[in-house]
Amino acid sequence: MKLEPDLLEACYRAGAFPMAEGYGRVEFYRSDPRSVLEFDSLRVSRSLRRVIRQGKYEIRINRDFEGVIRACSRRPETWINEEIIRGFVALHERGKAHSVEAHRDDELVGGLYGVALGGAFMGESMFSWMRDASKVCFVYLIERLKERGYALLDCQIQNDHLARLGAVEIPEREYLGRLKEALELPCSFI
Repeated sequence: MKLEPDLLEACYRAGAFPMAEGYGRVEFYRSDPRSVLEFDSLRVSRSLRRVIRQGKYEIRINRDFEGVIRACSRRPETWINEEIIRGFVALHERGKAHSVEAHRDDELVGGLYGVALGGAFMGESMFSWMRDASKVCFVYLIERLKERGYALLDCQIQNDHLARLGAVEIPEREYLGRLKEALELPCSFI
């Protein structure tokens, strides 16, 4: 199966997301419970607030989408293979996948990427080569989603890092209802 943009979009609209087993075949998954972050529940530590105030990183949108996804694929444990990279780059070229990037001295040092459909943003992965770079991107993402009227940030599968930032788990049934409503919203990430 080739990971075409139409297939990716249809799966996200149905509440599924892709993962490659190791570097092998891509499968689609759903998670019950589902991890989401309510915008007003974002937890930002004092030290992270200080980093943001200092302007340590220049934040850019969609400047190096492929660089972000490739950096995410180089993490020790990854579900991102070449097929996923190609599929998401094609989805990005259609304006439905986006990256938030932290740059320092014009070098990409952290970031995240995800899929934006209607008023839902499905976060996929993040990476950081400098301290707090991906967290700064995450805070920037939340602010952007709030400003543009988004209703849902899907974090997919809960982990300790997401929990520390304020993500919670909800039943899949509730998630699918919220996704359906969010998809109807006329939001624009750019």
